[in-house]
Amino acid sequence: MNLHLKIWRQKKANAAGQLVDYDIEDVSPDSSFLEMLDLLNEKLTTQGQEPVAFDHDCREGICGMCSLMINGVAHGQNHGEVAITTCQLHMRHFKDGDTIIIEPWRAKPFPILKDLVVDRGAFDRIIQAGGFISASTGSAPEANSIPVAKKDADRAMDAAACIGCGACVAACPNGSAMLFTAAKVSHLSLLPQGQVERYQRVINMVQAMDNEGFGGCTNIGECTAVCPKEISQDFISRMNGELIKATLLGVTPNGRR
Repeated sequence: MNLHLKIWRQKKANAAGQLVDYDIEDVSPDSSFLEMLDLLNEKLTTQGQEPVAFDHDCREGICGMCSLMINGVAHGQNHGEVAITTCQLHMRHFKDGDTIIIEPWRAKPFPILKDLVVDRGAFDRIIQAGGFISASTGSAPEANSIPVAKKDADRAMDAAACIGCGACVAACPNGSAMLFTAAKVSHLSLLPQGQVERYQRVINMVQAMDNEGFGGCTNIGECTAVCPKEISQDFISRMNGELIKATLLGVTPNGRR
C-alpha cells in the first residue's frame, strides 16, 4: 500500500510543534502499525532526515508504551479491532491511498517530550502515593495461607489488568485519570493483603491524581471504550464509594485524623 501520513513533529518539550506530511510506499498489509513507522524512519534516515520519535517496548500488547492517537482515536481502535494497543494494530485495516493522522496523547499532565513521546510520570506518582501494601519482612508467605473468595479474586484480577498506557486519559474530553486510578485502588482494596492501607490509599491516590492536574470524571465512557484491557467503569463507582467511606472516617492525605 501507498499511504500519506500526517505526523506531529516537535523537537523538544517547550518547542512549537506541527503536523508534517510524509508519503510512504510499499507498506505490507501484514505489518503492524509500529513496523510501518519503522519503515518510515528507515526512509528518513537514509535521506539524512531525523527519524520520528515514538515510544515502544514489548510490541506484544503488554506494556502500553505505544501510546498514539491515530486518526483521533487512542491506539487507533476504530480501524476494525478493539481492546488493542497500537502495536497490535495491523495495516490491513487501512486502504491504499489512505491519509493517516498520527499524534501523541493530548493531556496537560502528559507533556510532550519529543514528537510522539509524552511524559507519563504522573501515573508513577499516583502509584507512589498509595499503590503498595504492608507486608512482614522475611520469606514470602505460602500462597494459599490467606483465603480469597473467587469473586473477589476475579474482580481484583480484572482491575490489575490495567497496564497504565494512558489511553483513558487521552480519550477523555476532561483528561480524567479516574479509570486508571480506580483500577489501581480497586485491585488492592479487593484483596485481604490490601486492607491495612485501604482507606489511606484511596485518599492519597485521589489527592495525587488531583495534584497532577487531571480532569474530573463526568461518565462519558470514552475511557472504557479505548482501554486495551477493557477496564470497566464499575471500578470508578467502586473507588468513589471507597473515597466516601474514607472521608466519613476522617482520613486525610498522608495520615489519619
